Amino acid sequence: MDSHESTFQSALHVMPGVKGGHDGLPGQGSQDAASAENHQHDHHRREMTTQEYLEGIESGDRTRLAKAITLIESNSASHFEKAQEVLKHILPHTGGSIRIGITGVPGAGKSTFIESFGTYLTGAGKKVAVMAVDPSSSVTGGSILGDKTRMEKLATDPNAFIRPSPSGGTLGGVARKTREALLVFESAGYDVVLVETVGVGQSETTVRSMVDFFLLVLVPGAGDELQGIKKGVVELADAILINKADGANLIPAQSARVEYERALHYLQPATEGWQTIALTASAMTGDGIPEVWQTIQNFVQSTQLSGAFQKRRRAQERDWVRALIEGQLKEEFYENPKVQALLPKLDDAVMSGEMPATAAAQQLLEAFRSAQAAK
Repeated sequence: MDSHESTFQSALHVMPGVKGGHDGLPGQGSQDAASAENHQHDHHRREMTTQEYLEGIESGDRTRLAKAITLIESNSASHFEKAQEVLKHILPHTGGSIRIGITGVPGAGKSTFIESFGTYLTGAGKKVAVMAVDPSSSVTGGSILGDKTRMEKLATDPNAFIRPSPSGGTLGGVARKTREALLVFESAGYDVVLVETVGVGQSETTVRSMVDFFLLVLVPGAGDELQGIKKGVVELADAILINKADGANLIPAQSARVEYERALHYLQPATEGWQTIALTASAMTGDGIPEVWQTIQNFVQSTQLSGAFQKRRRAQERDWVRALIEGQLKEEFYENPKVQALLPKLDDAVMSGEMPATAAAQQLLEAFRSAQAAK
Protein backbone atom coordinates (compact mmCIF):
# COMPACT_ATOMS: atom_id res chain seq x y z
CA MET A 1 0.00 0.00 0.00
CA ASP A 2 1.61 3.24 -1.13
CA SER A 3 1.49 6.09 1.34
CA HIS A 4 -0.10 8.36 -1.31
CA GLU A 5 -3.01 6.00 -1.88
CA SER A 6 -4.42 6.74 1.53
CA THR A 7 -6.10 10.08 2.18
CA PHE A 8 -7.19 9.47 5.75
CA GLN A 9 -5.10 10.36 8.76
CA SER A 10 -4.44 7.17 10.64
CA ALA A 11 -1.65 4.98 11.88
CA LEU A 12 -1.42 3.46 8.43
CA HIS A 13 -0.66 6.82 6.82
CA VAL A 14 2.93 6.72 8.08
CA MET A 15 3.48 3.07 7.20
CA PRO A 16 3.96 2.59 3.44
CA GLY A 17 4.54 -0.84 1.98
CA VAL A 18 3.58 -3.18 4.80
CA LYS A 19 0.49 -4.89 3.45
CA GLY A 20 1.05 -8.58 4.15
CA GLY A 21 0.25 -11.65 2.11
CA HIS A 22 1.56 -10.71 -1.31
CA ASP A 23 4.10 -12.32 -3.58
CA GLY A 24 6.76 -9.62 -3.70
CA LEU A 25 8.67 -7.87 -0.96
CA PRO A 26 7.97 -4.12 -1.05
CA GLY A 27 10.77 -1.66 -1.56
CA GLN A 28 10.25 -0.02 1.82
CA GLY A 29 8.60 -1.17 5.01
CA SER A 30 7.02 0.53 7.98
CA GLN A 31 9.09 3.23 9.57
CA ASP A 32 9.08 6.73 10.89
CA ALA A 33 10.00 9.67 8.64
CA ALA A 34 13.60 9.91 9.82
CA SER A 35 14.19 6.20 9.27
CA ALA A 36 12.66 6.48 5.79
CA GLU A 37 15.13 9.22 4.86
CA ASN A 38 18.12 7.29 6.20
CA HIS A 39 17.24 3.97 4.62
CA GLN A 40 15.31 4.68 1.43
CA HIS A 41 18.20 3.47 -0.75
CA ASP A 42 19.40 0.72 1.60
CA HIS A 43 18.55 -2.75 0.19
CA HIS A 44 15.88 -1.07 -1.98
CA ARG A 45 16.15 -3.22 -5.07
CA ARG A 46 17.67 -6.54 -4.08
CA GLU A 47 16.31 -9.16 -1.73
CA MET A 48 17.94 -9.13 1.68
CA THR A 49 19.93 -12.08 3.04
CA THR A 50 18.88 -13.98 6.17
CA GLN A 51 21.81 -12.41 8.02
CA GLU A 52 20.69 -8.90 7.04
CA TYR A 53 17.19 -9.59 8.33
CA LEU A 54 18.62 -10.91 11.61
CA GLU A 55 20.96 -7.95 12.06
CA GLY A 56 18.09 -5.56 11.37
CA ILE A 57 15.83 -7.23 13.92
CA GLU A 58 18.56 -7.32 16.56
CA SER A 59 19.50 -3.66 16.07
CA GLY A 60 15.86 -2.52 16.10
CA ASP A 61 16.17 -1.06 12.57
CA ARG A 62 12.53 -0.23 11.80
CA THR A 63 12.90 -0.61 8.04
CA ARG A 64 14.45 -4.06 8.23
CA LEU A 65 12.08 -5.09 11.01
CA ALA A 66 9.12 -4.23 8.78
CA LYS A 67 10.71 -6.11 5.89
CA ALA A 68 11.30 -9.18 8.08
CA ILE A 69 7.61 -9.21 9.01
CA THR A 70 6.61 -8.74 5.37
CA LEU A 71 8.82 -11.72 4.46
CA ILE A 72 7.10 -13.85 7.12
CA GLU A 73 3.64 -12.69 6.02
CA SER A 74 4.29 -13.40 2.34
CA ASN A 75 2.19 -16.10 0.66
CA SER A 76 4.97 -16.75 -1.83
CA ALA A 77 6.52 -20.22 -1.63
CA SER A 78 9.89 -18.68 -2.57
CA HIS A 79 9.88 -16.65 0.66
CA PHE A 80 8.78 -19.48 2.95
CA GLU A 81 12.19 -21.11 3.40
CA LYS A 82 13.99 -17.87 4.20
CA ALA A 83 11.18 -16.84 6.59
CA GLN A 84 11.55 -20.12 8.46
CA GLU A 85 15.34 -19.60 8.65
CA VAL A 86 14.79 -16.17 10.21
CA LEU A 87 12.27 -17.59 12.70
CA LYS A 88 14.59 -20.46 13.66
CA HIS A 89 17.43 -18.03 14.45
CA ILE A 90 15.33 -15.58 16.46
CA LEU A 91 13.47 -18.22 18.50
CA PRO A 92 15.99 -18.26 21.42
CA HIS A 93 15.43 -14.48 21.79
CA THR A 94 11.62 -14.64 21.97
CA GLY A 95 9.18 -15.00 24.85
CA GLY A 96 10.26 -11.93 26.80
CA SER A 97 7.26 -9.71 26.15
CA ILE A 98 3.84 -9.52 27.78
CA ARG A 99 1.33 -10.51 25.12
CA ILE A 100 -2.01 -8.74 25.56
CA GLY A 101 -5.14 -9.43 23.51
CA ILE A 102 -7.76 -6.67 23.25
CA THR A 103 -11.32 -7.12 22.01
CA GLY A 104 -14.51 -5.14 22.42
CA VAL A 105 -17.93 -4.21 21.14
CA PRO A 106 -18.19 -1.74 18.22
CA GLY A 107 -18.12 1.79 19.57
CA ALA A 108 -16.29 0.82 22.76
CA GLY A 109 -13.38 3.07 21.84
CA LYS A 110 -10.94 0.20 21.47
CA SER A 111 -8.53 2.05 19.16
CA THR A 112 -8.60 5.18 21.35
CA PHE A 113 -7.88 2.98 24.35
CA ILE A 114 -4.97 1.26 22.55
CA GLU A 115 -3.51 4.65 21.65
CA SER A 116 -3.88 5.95 25.23
CA PHE A 117 -2.60 2.72 26.81
CA GLY A 118 0.28 2.37 24.34
CA THR A 119 1.35 5.98 24.85
CA TYR A 120 1.24 5.48 28.63
CA LEU A 121 3.49 2.42 28.30
CA THR A 122 6.04 4.12 26.03
CA GLY A 123 6.06 7.02 28.49
CA ALA A 124 7.00 4.49 31.16
CA GLY A 125 9.97 3.38 29.04
CA LYS A 126 8.37 0.35 27.38
CA LYS A 127 8.64 -0.60 23.70
CA VAL A 128 5.16 -1.41 22.37
CA ALA A 129 4.03 -3.26 19.23
CA VAL A 130 0.40 -3.16 18.08
CA MET A 131 -1.01 -5.81 15.73
CA ALA A 132 -4.48 -6.83 14.61
CA VAL A 133 -6.20 -10.08 13.69
CA ASP A 134 -8.73 -9.19 11.01
CA PRO A 135 -10.22 -12.15 9.09
CA SER A 136 -11.74 -9.70 6.59
CA SER A 137 -8.39 -8.09 5.78
CA SER A 138 -8.09 -9.93 2.45
CA VAL A 139 -11.19 -7.97 1.38
CA THR A 140 -10.38 -4.64 3.03
CA GLY A 141 -6.75 -4.60 1.92
CA GLY A 142 -5.11 -5.45 5.22
CA SER A 143 -5.82 -2.33 7.22
CA ILE A 144 -6.52 -2.03 10.94
CA LEU A 145 -10.09 -0.73 10.73
CA GLY A 146 -9.13 1.65 7.91
CA ASP A 147 -9.81 5.30 8.68
CA LYS A 148 -11.73 4.39 11.83
CA THR A 149 -8.39 3.79 13.55
CA ARG A 150 -6.82 7.00 14.72
CA MET A 151 -3.52 6.36 16.45
CA GLU A 152 -1.50 9.28 15.08
CA LYS A 153 0.30 9.95 18.37
CA LEU A 154 1.30 6.33 18.89
CA ALA A 155 2.18 5.91 15.19
CA THR A 156 4.86 8.61 15.44
CA ASP A 157 6.22 7.37 18.77
CA PRO A 158 9.75 5.95 18.22
CA ASN A 159 9.10 3.29 20.89
CA ALA A 160 5.91 2.04 19.25
CA PHE A 161 5.31 0.03 16.09
CA ILE A 162 1.82 -0.34 14.60
CA ARG A 163 1.39 -3.20 12.15
CA PRO A 164 -1.72 -3.56 9.96
CA SER A 165 -3.41 -6.94 9.89
CA PRO A 166 -1.92 -9.27 7.29
CA SER A 167 -4.28 -10.49 4.57
CA GLY A 168 -4.37 -14.23 4.91
CA GLY A 169 -7.55 -15.12 3.07
CA THR A 170 -8.63 -17.16 6.09
CA LEU A 171 -8.56 -16.62 9.83
CA GLY A 172 -5.99 -19.42 10.05
CA GLY A 173 -3.72 -17.65 7.57
CA VAL A 174 -3.98 -14.35 9.42
CA ALA A 175 -3.34 -16.13 12.75
CA ARG A 176 -0.16 -17.82 11.50
CA LYS A 177 1.28 -14.55 10.25
CA THR A 178 0.32 -12.67 13.42
CA ARG A 179 1.89 -15.32 15.70
CA GLU A 180 5.13 -15.30 13.76
CA ALA A 181 5.25 -11.47 13.54
CA LEU A 182 4.78 -11.42 17.32
CA LEU A 183 7.99 -13.47 17.67
CA VAL A 184 9.86 -10.98 15.48
CA PHE A 185 8.75 -8.09 17.72
CA GLU A 186 9.85 -10.01 20.83
CA SER A 187 13.24 -10.75 19.31
CA ALA A 188 13.61 -7.03 18.48
CA GLY A 189 13.17 -6.19 22.17
CA TYR A 190 9.54 -5.07 22.36
CA ASP A 191 8.30 -5.34 25.95
CA VAL A 192 4.56 -5.36 25.29
CA VAL A 193 2.73 -6.72 22.26
CA LEU A 194 -0.92 -5.69 21.88
CA VAL A 195 -3.03 -7.88 19.58
CA GLU A 196 -6.36 -6.38 18.65
CA THR A 197 -9.33 -8.36 17.33
CA VAL A 198 -11.16 -6.84 14.41
CA GLY A 199 -14.62 -7.94 13.39
CA VAL A 200 -16.65 -10.68 15.00
CA GLY A 201 -16.72 -14.46 15.07
CA GLN A 202 -13.79 -16.67 15.87
CA SER A 203 -11.14 -13.93 16.02
CA GLU A 204 -11.52 -13.56 19.80
CA THR A 205 -10.78 -17.24 20.38
CA THR A 206 -7.85 -17.05 17.96
CA VAL A 207 -6.30 -14.06 19.73
CA ARG A 208 -6.88 -15.65 23.15
CA SER A 209 -4.83 -18.62 21.91
CA MET A 210 -1.75 -16.46 21.32
CA VAL A 211 -1.72 -14.05 24.28
CA ASP A 212 -1.06 -14.13 28.03
CA PHE A 213 -3.72 -11.64 29.10
CA PHE A 214 -7.06 -10.94 27.40
CA LEU A 215 -8.92 -7.65 27.89
CA LEU A 216 -12.56 -7.09 26.94
CA VAL A 217 -13.44 -3.42 26.36
CA LEU A 218 -17.06 -2.35 26.88
CA VAL A 219 -18.94 0.93 27.33
CA PRO A 220 -21.41 2.03 30.00
CA GLY A 221 -25.12 2.47 29.38
CA ALA A 222 -25.32 0.44 26.19
CA GLY A 223 -28.40 -1.53 27.12
CA ASP A 224 -28.18 -5.00 28.57
CA GLU A 225 -25.24 -6.10 30.67
CA LEU A 226 -23.49 -8.12 27.98
CA GLN A 227 -24.21 -5.69 25.10
CA GLY A 228 -24.60 -8.49 22.60
CA ILE A 229 -21.27 -10.02 23.64
CA LYS A 230 -21.61 -13.75 23.92
CA LYS A 231 -21.05 -15.27 27.33
CA GLY A 232 -18.24 -17.30 25.76
CA VAL A 233 -16.29 -14.14 24.92
CA VAL A 234 -16.70 -12.83 28.49
CA GLU A 235 -15.31 -16.15 29.73
CA LEU A 236 -12.15 -15.60 27.65
CA ALA A 237 -11.37 -12.33 29.43
CA ASP A 238 -8.92 -11.84 32.31
CA ALA A 239 -10.32 -8.35 32.85
CA ILE A 240 -13.31 -6.35 31.64
CA LEU A 241 -12.71 -2.65 31.07
CA ILE A 242 -15.59 -0.19 31.05
CA ASN A 243 -14.16 2.52 28.81
CA LYS A 244 -15.40 6.12 28.35
CA ALA A 245 -15.76 6.53 32.13
CA ASP A 246 -15.75 10.31 32.04
CA GLY A 247 -18.20 13.24 32.21
CA ALA A 248 -21.84 12.16 32.20
CA ASN A 249 -20.72 8.55 31.67
CA LEU A 250 -18.73 8.34 34.91
CA ILE A 251 -21.54 7.21 37.25
CA PRO A 252 -23.08 4.76 34.70
CA ALA A 253 -19.57 3.32 34.15
CA GLN A 254 -19.04 2.80 37.87
CA SER A 255 -22.47 1.13 38.14
CA ALA A 256 -21.67 -1.12 35.18
CA ARG A 257 -18.36 -2.09 36.77
CA VAL A 258 -20.15 -3.20 39.96
CA GLU A 259 -22.65 -5.22 37.89
CA TYR A 260 -19.90 -6.98 35.95
CA GLU A 261 -17.89 -7.61 39.10
CA ARG A 262 -20.93 -9.36 40.55
CA ALA A 263 -21.63 -11.37 37.38
CA LEU A 264 -17.99 -12.48 37.03
CA HIS A 265 -18.15 -14.42 40.29
CA TYR A 266 -20.58 -16.82 38.60
CA LEU A 267 -18.40 -17.41 35.54
CA GLN A 268 -15.47 -19.76 35.11
CA PRO A 269 -12.25 -17.68 35.27
CA ALA A 270 -10.30 -17.54 32.01
CA THR A 271 -6.97 -18.22 33.75
CA GLU A 272 -6.26 -20.78 36.44
CA GLY A 273 -5.79 -19.10 39.83
CA TRP A 274 -6.86 -15.62 38.67
CA GLN A 275 -10.22 -13.99 39.38
CA THR A 276 -11.36 -11.94 36.39
CA ILE A 277 -11.98 -8.35 37.45
CA ALA A 278 -13.86 -5.32 36.11
CA LEU A 279 -12.22 -1.91 35.78
CA THR A 280 -13.17 1.56 34.57
CA ALA A 281 -11.03 3.94 32.53
CA SER A 282 -11.22 6.89 30.19
CA ALA A 283 -9.01 6.71 27.14
CA MET A 284 -9.74 10.40 26.57
CA THR A 285 -8.64 11.70 29.98
CA GLY A 286 -6.19 8.90 30.84
CA ASP A 287 -7.98 8.16 34.13
CA GLY A 288 -7.76 4.47 35.03
CA ILE A 289 -5.06 3.66 32.45
CA PRO A 290 -2.30 3.17 35.08
CA GLU A 291 -4.66 0.81 36.96
CA VAL A 292 -5.13 -1.30 33.83
CA TRP A 293 -1.34 -1.72 33.53
CA GLN A 294 -1.04 -2.47 37.26
CA THR A 295 -3.71 -5.16 36.90
CA ILE A 296 -1.79 -6.76 34.04
CA GLN A 297 1.45 -6.66 36.03
CA ASN A 298 -0.31 -8.26 39.02
CA PHE A 299 -1.68 -10.94 36.69
CA VAL A 300 1.78 -11.73 35.26
CA GLN A 301 3.38 -11.85 38.70
CA SER A 302 0.62 -14.04 40.16
CA THR A 303 0.48 -16.51 37.24
CA GLN A 304 4.26 -16.77 36.96
CA LEU A 305 4.47 -17.64 40.65
CA SER A 306 1.75 -20.28 40.32
CA GLY A 307 3.17 -21.66 37.07
CA ALA A 308 -0.08 -20.97 35.15
CA PHE A 309 1.70 -18.43 32.91
CA GLN A 310 4.33 -20.91 31.69
CA LYS A 311 1.76 -23.71 31.49
CA ARG A 312 -0.46 -21.64 29.17
CA ARG A 313 2.46 -20.67 26.92
CA ARG A 314 3.52 -24.32 26.58
CA ALA A 315 -0.06 -25.38 25.80
CA GLN A 316 -0.35 -22.60 23.22
CA GLU A 317 2.79 -23.83 21.44
CA ARG A 318 1.47 -27.42 21.40
CA ASP A 319 -1.95 -26.31 20.11
CA TRP A 320 -0.26 -24.17 17.50
CA VAL A 321 1.56 -27.20 16.05
CA ARG A 322 -1.79 -29.02 15.79
CA ALA A 323 -3.44 -26.01 14.15
CA LEU A 324 -0.64 -25.73 11.57
CA ILE A 325 -0.94 -29.43 10.70
CA GLU A 326 -4.73 -29.17 10.35
CA GLY A 327 -4.42 -26.06 8.19
CA GLN A 328 -1.79 -27.61 5.94
CA LEU A 329 -3.73 -30.87 5.51
CA LYS A 330 -6.91 -28.97 4.70
CA GLU A 331 -5.07 -26.89 2.10
CA GLU A 332 -3.48 -29.96 0.49
CA PHE A 333 -6.83 -31.75 0.45
CA TYR A 334 -8.72 -28.99 -1.35
CA GLU A 335 -5.85 -28.30 -3.77
CA ASN A 336 -5.68 -31.96 -4.83
CA PRO A 337 -6.73 -32.31 -8.52
CA LYS A 338 -8.75 -35.50 -7.87
CA VAL A 339 -10.65 -33.81 -5.04
CA GLN A 340 -11.24 -30.72 -7.16
CA ALA A 341 -12.63 -32.85 -9.98
CA LEU A 342 -15.00 -34.79 -7.70
CA LEU A 343 -16.13 -32.06 -5.32
CA PRO A 344 -18.69 -30.19 -7.49
CA LYS A 345 -20.47 -33.43 -8.50
CA LEU A 346 -20.59 -34.76 -4.95
CA ASP A 347 -21.74 -31.38 -3.62
CA ASP A 348 -24.65 -31.47 -6.05
CA ALA A 349 -25.45 -35.08 -5.14
CA VAL A 350 -25.56 -34.25 -1.42
CA MET A 351 -27.60 -31.07 -1.90
CA SER A 352 -30.15 -32.86 -4.11
CA GLY A 353 -30.54 -35.66 -1.56
CA GLU A 354 -29.09 -38.38 -3.82
CA MET A 355 -26.14 -39.15 -1.55
CA PRO A 356 -25.55 -39.01 2.21
CA ALA A 357 -22.92 -36.50 3.36
CA THR A 358 -20.89 -39.27 5.02
CA ALA A 359 -20.64 -41.24 1.77
CA ALA A 360 -19.56 -38.13 -0.14
CA ALA A 361 -16.89 -37.33 2.44
CA GLN A 362 -15.58 -40.91 2.31
CA GLN A 363 -15.38 -40.83 -1.48
CA LEU A 364 -13.43 -37.56 -1.40
CA LEU A 365 -11.06 -38.83 1.27
CA GLU A 366 -10.43 -42.05 -0.67
CA ALA A 367 -9.68 -40.03 -3.82
CA PHE A 368 -7.23 -37.89 -1.82
CA ARG A 369 -5.53 -40.91 -0.24
CA SER A 370 -5.12 -42.71 -3.58
CA ALA A 371 -3.60 -39.56 -5.09
CA GLN A 372 -1.17 -39.32 -2.15
CA ALA A 373 -0.23 -43.00 -2.43
CA ALA A 374 0.49 -42.60 -6.15
CA LYS A 375 3.10 -39.89 -5.47
